[in-house]
Amino acid sequence: MADEDGPSYIDYEAFLDPSFSPTAFANTLVLATNNPSDTPLDLSTPLSRVLFDVQEVDTHIDTLSTRSALPLIEYSKDTAAASSRILSEVEAQVASLTESYKALEKEVVDRYEAAAQVQIAAERLCQTLKLGRAVGRCLTLGRQLELQVSEINGSASNKRGDHRAMVRSSNTLLSVRQLLAALNPGDEGEGLNRINVINTLKTDFLGPTERNILNRSQQIVREFSMSSLLASNASGTGSGAQSGAPSTFAQTEDTKSRATSALLTLYLLSPPSTTNKGSTFDAALLVSSLQDYLRTALKSSLAALARALATLPTLDRTLLEVSARCQNIVALEALLESIKPPPHFLLESSTLTPPSNFLQPLLQSLDTSSLPSYFWRSLASSLSARVQEILSKGGVSARTLRSNKERVRDSIRTCVSRGSKLPANASGRGKEGKAQSVGNWEREAAVMVQSVMGPLGR
Repeated sequence: MADEDGPSYIDYEAFLDPSFSPTAFANTLVLATNNPSDTPLDLSTPLSRVLFDVQEVDTHIDTLSTRSALPLIEYSKDTAAASSRILSEVEAQVASLTESYKALEKEVVDRYEAAAQVQIAAERLCQTLKLGRAVGRCLTLGRQLELQVSEINGSASNKRGDHRAMVRSSNTLLSVRQLLAALNPGDEGEGLNRINVINTLKTDFLGPTERNILNRSQQIVREFSMSSLLASNASGTGSGAQSGAPSTFAQTEDTKSRATSALLTLYLLSPPSTTNKGSTFDAALLVSSLQDYLRTALKSSLAALARALATLPTLDRTLLEVSARCQNIVALEALLESIKPPPHFLLESSTLTPPSNFLQPLLQSLDTSSLPSYFWRSLASSLSARVQEILSKGGVSARTLRSNKERVRDSIRTCVSRGSKLPANASGRGKEGKAQSVGNWEREAAVMVQSVMGPLGR
C-alpha cells in the first residue's frame, strides 16, 4: 500500500485478506524470530514487531485524518444539515397525518362505534318486536281455537254442536304448530319455546284440546253407519249397524257430513311419519282410526256369526246385521274415495306428496283393492275355525247345522249380495230408494260359503 510519503512496509493486503487468521499470523512471527527447538521462546521480538506495526498504522491514520479533517467536517456538516431538513419535513408530514387521523377518528371511528351500538339496540328491538308479534299471534290463535272448541261442543240451543268446527280447529292447530315448529333463524316463531306463557298454552290448552278433538273425530268414525237394513227393527244391535241408522236423505247427508269432518280432522292432525319409506303422506291417525273401524266390524260380525251358527233361529237376524256392517263399509269406501286431501302445511316443507284421496292410504295399509272384499275375505278366513269348533263339540247345534246346510248356504250368499250394495241415498244416485250394487261379489260369496260348507262337508 502506498501513499504520498512512499511505500509502507506493512503488508496491508495480508491483513485485508478475508482468510486472514490472527493465530496463523502470530505463529508465523514467532517462528520467524525463534528456533523451533529452543526451549525458552523469545516473545519480545515478535511482540515489538506487532507494536511497531500498530504504531505505524496509528501514525498513518493520524496523518490521513489531519490532511482530510476539513473535507470530513464539511461532509459531516452537510450530512447533518440534510438529516435535519429531512427530519423537519417528516415531522411536518407526521403532524399533518396525525391531525388527519384524529379528524377521521372523530368523524368515522367514533360515529361508527356509536352507530354499531345503535344497530345492536335496533336489532334487539326488532327481535323483541318480532317475538312479541309471534306471541300475540299465537295467543290470538289460541283464543280462536277456544271459540271453535265451544262451537264443537255446542250451546244450549244446539247441543250437538257444529262438526265443521273440528276442521276449522284442526287448521288453527296446524297454524300454531307451524309457529312453534320454527327452527331456522329469521322464522316467525323463532324463540317461542322460551316464552313461559307459550309453554303454558301448549301444555294446558293446546295438548288437551287436540286430544279431545281427536277423540271426538275417532268416535264419529267408530259410530259411522249409513245402512238402513236395521232401521225398521229397533232391537238390532252391533257395532257399525245401529238401530238408529239413517233412513232419509237428510239423515244420510248429515251422517256423511259429520264423517267427512271427522276424516278431514284426522288427516290434518296426522303428523308426517319419520319412518315412512315411500313418497306419499300416510296420514297415520286417519288410517289407524279406519283400521279400528274395520277390525271392530270384523270382530263383532265373527262373534255374532259364530253364535248364530250354533243357534240357527237367530241366523237370519245376525246375517242382516253382518250385511248392514258391510253396507256401512261400502258406503265408507265410497265416501273415502270422494274426499280429496286438503292443503297440509307440514307437507310443504317435506318431500312427501298427498294421496289422491282418503281411500288410497287405507287400501295400501291393508294391501287390498277393495274394503268390502277385505271384509268378506277376512271374515271367511276366521269363520272356518269357529264352524269347526261347533262341529267338534257335537250335540244339537252340530246336527242342526248339518241338517240345514242348504239354507245356511243360501242365507250366506244372500248376505254377501245384500251387504255388498251401496246403501240407498248414500251417494245420491239411488233410484226409488234402492241400494245400488257396486260390483260382482260372486267370488267373495263363494269364499264365505266355503268357509262354512267346507267343515260341514268333511
